Amino acid sequence: MSRARVARRIATAAAYGGGGLSVLGGAAAGLLLTEAQYARRRLGAGWEDEPPVSDGLYGVAFADSPGAPWRLAMLGDSTAAGYGVHRAAQTPGALLASGLAAVSERAVELHNVALTGAKSSDLERQVSLLLTEPGRAPVPDVCVIMIGANDITGRVTPARSVKYLSEAVARLRTAGCQVIVGTCPDLGSVEPVAQPLRWVARRLCHQLAAAQTIAVVELGGRTVSLGTLLGPEFAAHPRELFGPDRYHPSAQGYVAAAMAILPTLCDALGVWPAEAARRERLLPVADAAASAVSEEGTEVSAAVSGGQRIPWALVKRRRRQIDLPAHRSEGPTPADCGQATGP
Repeated sequence: MSRARVARRIATAAAYGGGGLSVLGGAAAGLLLTEAQYARRRLGAGWEDEPPVSDGLYGVAFADSPGAPWRLAMLGDSTAAGYGVHRAAQTPGALLASGLAAVSERAVELHNVALTGAKSSDLERQVSLLLTEPGRAPVPDVCVIMIGANDITGRVTPARSVKYLSEAVARLRTAGCQVIVGTCPDLGSVEPVAQPLRWVARRLCHQLAAAQTIAVVELGGRTVSLGTLLGPEFAAHPRELFGPDRYHPSAQGYVAAAMAILPTLCDALGVWPAEAARRERLLPVADAAASAVSEEGTEVSAAVSGGQRIPWALVKRRRRQIDLPAHRSEGPTPADCGQATGP
């Protein structure tokens, strides 16, 4: 069965409340979980601290520019939270806020509600924190969600995982937020995961990422493929792009992820230069989703004709290459991430 058909079946099951396992079955998922747990024990605890708190105002040099600061929210798991780095400026939320401020020449207010270890089921709580918590700032202009890896290792069925994500995206879109989802990363790129589990991990992650894309695009959100962006790049440069636990990204790894998402983030708010877009094509949504997981840094969004959404998707490739240092760096410089000023 083609990847597009599998992804469509998962997305359809999610829409109707289904909960079936992927085509690889429960035994393969269980084997992957066992391998992942063994790898984590073998590597040790790695980082024990919580991710740095990155909430605050970025680009204060632009605070006097017309318009209130953009409101950016980060949701998801440890990758969205920035687990494994020492400084707030090294987290993906801070990198995206700084980049958006530099591109738009407008300050950015960042709120990060992501939680280390979160599965897609936790998105309901995170969305409620943003939309209903007393005293919280106004509704975000744009939300970035990075989720999926813990669903794979936690044996959450793809349909259920996509259902939770769909509900979160629907709530945010109804509230008026632009939504960008960094789809499930490629666990096959994690160094300690050996063959044949590396192949199993990659296939499970690709299935979930494609199904996430279908659901998000059909709700009016956008997705960016992180799986194949981080897979080959992380496999080729494990010492630079993985942190000390060899499981979470390093500071340079977070730069790679943030630079993949930044163009889509800016475009969603109408501040990305039109001439900077690269190759584009129209595909049926399921085919676009299947294609995206095989093309690094690919954006997928709903297609519009005559001001109306049509049942196709626009696929954009505008990947920025990251030049890696010969050795592990202490973290990105302002020039790396377009940072103006941070909190």
